[in-house]
Amino acid sequence: MAVEIAHVVWDWNGTLLHDNEIVLAAVNEVFVGFGGTAITWADWQAAYTRPMRVSYETVLKRLLDEEEWAQVDKLYHDRYDALLAEALLADGTQDVLKGLAESGRTQSLLSMWFHDRLTPTIDEFGLTSYFTRIDGLVAEVGGGSKADSLLRHLQAQNLDPADVVLIGDVVDDADAARAAGAGSILVSTGAMSRDALEATGSLVTDSIQEAVALLK
Repeated sequence: MAVEIAHVVWDWNGTLLHDNEIVLAAVNEVFVGFGGTAITWADWQAAYTRPMRVSYETVLKRLLDEEEWAQVDKLYHDRYDALLAEALLADGTQDVLKGLAESGRTQSLLSMWFHDRLTPTIDEFGLTSYFTRIDGLVAEVGGGSKADSLLRHLQAQNLDPADVVLIGDVVDDADAARAAGAGSILVSTGAMSRDALEATGSLVTDSIQEAVALLK
C-alpha cells in the first residue's frame, strides 16, 4: 500500500542516524552507575517505552524519583555525547533525502534529542539544507512523548497533518503522528522490536529506502 504524501517529518536517532551501539553504551553507563549490570540491545528493545523513565525503572526494577531521573538523564547524555563521533548515518541517507527533494516533496526533522546538540550534528553531516525546519528538545531533561512537539512542529510550518507522514523508529513516533492527524511509517532499525512496531498498526519497513518507496 502506498501513501499519498506532500511532506515527510523525519525522526533522527535510530532512523536517519545509526547510533544503536552508542545508545547501548550510554544506557549501560546508567545501569552500572546505579548498581546494576550491563544489558544487551535485545534487552533494551524489550524495555524501551515512553516516557523513558519507565524503561529505566523496568530494567532497574524500582521507581526513580525526580532527582534520580535527572541523574539518569545526565549520565546517559554525557556518555552518548562522548561517543557521538562514532555514530554514522543510516545507509543511503543522503540519496534518500536528495531523492525526496527532487520528487517535489518537502522534508523537516523532529527529534527528542537536545536541540543545541541536534542542529550542529545534522550540519556536520551536511544534511541541513534538506530540511525546511529542524526541531529538537529545548527542555533540560528529556524522555517525554513526541506528540506535543509534533503538533507545534507542524503548526510552525502551516502544514496540514493529512499531507504529512512521520518516519521514525519507535512506537512513540506512531502515537505522535496519530495524535496529530498525520500518517506514520516505522523502520525496524532502532530501539524497538519489529513486533512492537507492527502492533501500532503503522506500516513497518526494514530501511529508510523501503519507507520512502511507500510514499505514493
